[in-house]
Amino acid sequence: MNIDHSRNSKIHETAVIDPDARIAEDVEIGPYSVIGGNVEIGAGTKIGPHVVIHGWTEIGRECRIFQGASIGEEPQDLKFKGEKSYTFIGDRTTIREGATVHRATGEGEETRIGNDCLLMALTHVAHNCVIGNRVIMSNLASLAGHAVVEDRAVIGGMAGVHQFVKIGRNAMVGGMSKLTQDVVPFTIVDGRPAKVVGLNSVGISRAGIQPEARRSIKQAYKILYRSGLSLQQAIAVIEQEVASCEEVDHLLRFLRNAERGICRERRDND
Repeated sequence: MNIDHSRNSKIHETAVIDPDARIAEDVEIGPYSVIGGNVEIGAGTKIGPHVVIHGWTEIGRECRIFQGASIGEEPQDLKFKGEKSYTFIGDRTTIREGATVHRATGEGEETRIGNDCLLMALTHVAHNCVIGNRVIMSNLASLAGHAVVEDRAVIGGMAGVHQFVKIGRNAMVGGMSKLTQDVVPFTIVDGRPAKVVGLNSVGISRAGIQPEARRSIKQAYKILYRSGLSLQQAIAVIEQEVASCEEVDHLLRFLRNAERGICRERRDND
């Protein structure tokens, strides 16, 4: 893409843009930012100074990327051998100062971030991670490779997420937590290692989940964490005793696929 800086005042004259980059006409790009040739940037997106966007990277509409962020760079993975892999970022997502998002390891694989997310300063999203919509990562929170974060999850500052860990929808992770097992949807976890401290009742309410469904979630939570049953036993009881709704169905699917095990509830003597 050939940029005539004299006619496009939204792109700073010191920005370095590969001729093959695909950039919508109203995109803003700040001083000294570098945009690679396989990058596509959607309409209305604003990119601050000293931002670097490389790799096969697609950024959606009306995003904001603040100074010093690095997106689509090669992964920090010894298995990576220069293969063609991707980074996708949805619409209206904000990426703050110094955040890093790496493209995937594996030919044709991808790192993906959804719509309406907020990645605060110095957050890190490693290779092959998948982040849903309306996710918040607070300052210095880090995801290791292949982590999955479902919709509306909130990850506290300086939290560290082990590779392949899944964080369920509407879950909240306390600051400085260490996650080595999956975080069940709708729960709050905290600590090193992270343990469940209760339901994310505020987050569930703010998400617009109906009262009847909230009661079902609460009932399922008690069966899972207060009955003394094994995980497989608890799944069977929830299936039999808890009224079916979309939220409970999602919870059950998550539990059936918790390959790393799930965070357990904190006890008074923990």
